[in-house]
Amino acid sequence: MNAMQNLAQSSSLNSFLSQDRNFTQFPQTPHQFHALYLKSGTLNHPSLSSRLLSLYTDPKINDLKSALSLFDALQQPSLLSWNLIIKCCVQNHRSNDAVALFRRMVLHGVVPDGFTLPCVIKGCARLVAVHEGKQVHGLGLKIGFGSDKFVQSSLVSMKVHLANQLFSQMPVRSLISWNSMIAGFELNGRYFEALELFDALLKEGLMPSNVTILSALSAVSSLAVLSNGRWIHSFMVKHGFELDGVLGTSLIAMYSKCGSIESAMKVFEAIANKKLGHWTAIIVGLGMHGLADQSLELFQRMRRIGMKPHDITFIGVLNACSHAGLVDDGSRIFHMMIDDYKIKPTVEHYGCYVDILCRAGHLEQAKMIIESMPMRPNKVIWMSLLGGSRNHGNLEIGEYAAHNLIEADPDFTGCYTVLSNMYAAAGKWDKVSQVREMMKKRRVSKDVGCSFIEHRGQLHRFIVGDRSHPQSEDIYAKLKEMREKLKQAGHVPDTSQVLLNIEGEREKESELENHSERLAISFGLINMEGTTPIRIIKNLRVCNDCHEVTKLLSVIYHREIVVRDNSRFHHFKNGSCSCNDFW
Repeated sequence: MNAMQNLAQSSSLNSFLSQDRNFTQFPQTPHQFHALYLKSGTLNHPSLSSRLLSLYTDPKINDLKSALSLFDALQQPSLLSWNLIIKCCVQNHRSNDAVALFRRMVLHGVVPDGFTLPCVIKGCARLVAVHEGKQVHGLGLKIGFGSDKFVQSSLVSMKVHLANQLFSQMPVRSLISWNSMIAGFELNGRYFEALELFDALLKEGLMPSNVTILSALSAVSSLAVLSNGRWIHSFMVKHGFELDGVLGTSLIAMYSKCGSIESAMKVFEAIANKKLGHWTAIIVGLGMHGLADQSLELFQRMRRIGMKPHDITFIGVLNACSHAGLVDDGSRIFHMMIDDYKIKPTVEHYGCYVDILCRAGHLEQAKMIIESMPMRPNKVIWMSLLGGSRNHGNLEIGEYAAHNLIEADPDFTGCYTVLSNMYAAAGKWDKVSQVREMMKKRRVSKDVGCSFIEHRGQLHRFIVGDRSHPQSEDIYAKLKEMREKLKQAGHVPDTSQVLLNIEGEREKESELENHSERLAISFGLINMEGTTPIRIIKNLRVCNDCHEVTKLLSVIYHREIVVRDNSRFHHFKNGSCSCNDFW
């Protein structure tokens, strides 16, 4: 084929590809064009190669392998081609490749533009590559993109302390920049700052977008500050935010995580066009609160209307079965997921199923499931087996679980405490000493228990034996009153879960009496009206004794007490708990 024919064919192909056609509906089409380019020798025609590369990298086709093959064959890739391949690498979580391609591009003398830099910065952020990010930022300033709003917004999204400095220096802040900064705080666990910035955005007179609201709701969920969540909900209603999409899902999750499952149900029922995300969020929320019957009922209702559950939906249902001790239902649903919906179980699904079996005492079956898992069991699974072994007095399987748990996470305090308690119950005091020595040798220390309670928009924090609160004197006076009333009610402290290095029964009882959630309950009894539920969030799992104490306190003081620990929600009312003691 001569040069004139090549030119004519490339012009014809370029004209064809430039027309408004939806080639993404036919994934084989880019490969056909690719073969034609190779045959005609027009592969390195800049406009043709860029157009073909844009098809490969289109999100609907997303063929990174073919895109890289095409790109590597180009003798002199255009800037557009560099941008397309770098963006595709980042979208496919190949940020290392994206940064390497950017370096290669600069070494080839190609000057990046306002499309290149945000993609590379995003890649650096995902890699937590601060040094490289600074270099990209410096290059951007050098070539005149320092004030570009998309470059600035992508820099805000990078790792948060550096971004905050940049954000505060911006002469004009777009909503994109505000959103990036709020999301950056939220994603990095700086929830208070995320909410403070959300408040500042409103004071600036800006109208938040769906993205802004999602970040704010997520921060509220993590802090469990219900009053803030209710305010944001009111704001959404006032300004006409639709709940049919992800905002509805986020709102249901927020109310669930803040301990108001009733409000979560009201939001769910108010959504006219319920999508899978809405169903999943409420099923997960009900399961988290131990309301297994309602969770299973909604799951069946969802299936009856033809809604197909996905993997997270099944985690919610299995979790509900676990907390309610529904072994048969849990087993049926686990196998339904695999056989009927062809969903491969993840480690989270296995964790729920193993927990169901362990709570019911089916330890050998649970052990067999763990050993047959196609992936490595995590510490949650081993702890379920260890906890089940303790509750059902199986020392052999308990030792097996503890050995694997220590191997998976040598610093996990709970493992040593449970194992020691099992040895003590069996009268194996030499083994108790060995566990204690192991803890000393490995310098394992107990995680500090911390509880939060919200009152009038402010979050109050308590740790074990804490006396730093302004109302400390009143709190400890109320704590003494609680202790006396508990004794009158016949409560005998359960010291079996107290840390090993505390010796003496009275010392162990004193340690229990000052647990952080009891301080929070004391604060709530002092400051909150009798009809208001006392809602507490704790960073660790509630111990056996505090669980029994809170049940009694709900009767003694005629109060509803809701505790969210690191495992689930406990609703204490009239002397019972929503977990039905399957806990």
